[in-house]
Amino acid sequence: MTGAGWRGRLGVDVPVVQAPIGNACTPELVAAVGEAGGLGFLPGTWSSPAELHRRIHAVRRLTSRSFGVNLVLDRPQHERLALVLDHGVPVVSTFWGNPAPYRGRIEAAEALHVHTAGSVAEARVAADLGVDVVVAQGWEAGGHVRGTTSTLALVPAVVDRISPVPVLAAGGICDARGVRAAVALGACGVWVGTRFLVAEQAGTHPRYRERLRAATAEDAVHTGVFRDGWPDAPHRALRNTTLTRWEEAGRPGPGARPGEGEVVAEHASFGPVRRYADLVPVVGHVGDVEGMAMYAGQGVGLIGTTAEPAASIVLDLSRGCAG
Repeated sequence: MTGAGWRGRLGVDVPVVQAPIGNACTPELVAAVGEAGGLGFLPGTWSSPAELHRRIHAVRRLTSRSFGVNLVLDRPQHERLALVLDHGVPVVSTFWGNPAPYRGRIEAAEALHVHTAGSVAEARVAADLGVDVVVAQGWEAGGHVRGTTSTLALVPAVVDRISPVPVLAAGGICDARGVRAAVALGACGVWVGTRFLVAEQAGTHPRYRERLRAATAEDAVHTGVFRDGWPDAPHRALRNTTLTRWEEAGRPGPGARPGEGEVVAEHASFGPVRRYADLVPVVGHVGDVEGMAMYAGQGVGLIGTTAEPAASIVLDLSRGCAG
């Protein structure tokens, strides 16, 4: 499949992909990205089957454009994958594990399979399995970070190693200049998370939005502090009170962390949030939301200070694909 082939197959106008930004991702965001010509992803990993069903149908009510569902493979995902494919979702993305047990079923359903890799070796394994598109995720990325190599070094190395499999670049890309650089490195498009956190349609908590808009690259720390719910998965998040207290205590493990077990926030629908949980603050959280995980990549200082709809973000990023 060529770089443009995956877009033609899905009816995607521009190679701008909205990453599945956890529980801040809403059906409205995914649909708006699709309506703007890009490709949006729902996170499916931690949703119950009933909730995932509801969210897929919510996107479908808002758009007829293609969208995808993301599944994290550090836990079995056969039930959720079956639900996604039974609902005819045209794209499945996988991350943080071996896609081999899932590849055959995705292929048989004629869905597009996207897999995120943090190294050349991992990308080669995915390509050898027949994965349709590989996301090369650089170390600059926000949220959970698979590898240790920068986007600038990783993307061209992956492109060289797995050509002609299309490669999307991820990590630190927040504006058209980053997109232009990714294309120059051989990527066929980009996978962007941090900038979509501040889209009007995202469910991001207002305080989280404020922190994102005020942050610089240095505020986005590569750490392992927000591990409860997804252990042994390094991530990049904005420095906050939880991270600072943990570092000052010597980065202790579970059982010895300062404030462990404390409820830092509550949500009427989702319940209490304890310190060190792998959860970002969304609309409706009350309490010390500052102590929750605020994932962000090193491109965070480029997102600007003006609220904008997802369509404007897609349009701005797409300018880097032209010419």
